[in-house]
Amino acid sequence: MKTLYLAGGCFWGTQKFLDQFDGVAETEVGYANGRTANPTYEEVCRKGTGHAETVRVEYDETKLSTQDLLRYYFMTIDPLSVNRQGNDIGTQYRTGIYYLTDDAAPEDVELVEDIYTVLEEVKARVGRPLAVEVLPLQNFYTAEEYHQKYLDKNPGGYCHIPRNLLHLEAE
Repeated sequence: MKTLYLAGGCFWGTQKFLDQFDGVAETEVGYANGRTANPTYEEVCRKGTGHAETVRVEYDETKLSTQDLLRYYFMTIDPLSVNRQGNDIGTQYRTGIYYLTDDAAPEDVELVEDIYTVLEEVKARVGRPLAVEVLPLQNFYTAEEYHQKYLDKNPGGYCHIPRNLLHLEAE
């Protein structure tokens, strides 16, 4: 199993989108790479904590490659937008790919190489520099329970991702 942390605007839609793919074993929404410990949603939205709404994705690379996972991720974001996705505006809605790494582990070096391969593909396609952070994970705090699988509990809830993308596997 591998783990990536993907910030793609509001974490509700990103989690719902990623959950549909064979090979995704588990997702969890939370707050990543901020300046405070154990932030609440209210603090992330209003107190300038520096956290990004992020989804922790555990996946089986024998079923879903890192590159394919990231290609799916890029289907749901505007990679040129700074601190905004859809109607959501603020630093907590920035886009980012965060990874755990041990520079001595060959599989971690390969993971980072896979990330940059996909970034270069997207950059070539859009023809401009991307506004997607790519950084080692500094911290991740699990969001409140009511945010976990939010769109499953509230199917009519707001989502910046087009609804048809939330059901690709079923097609």
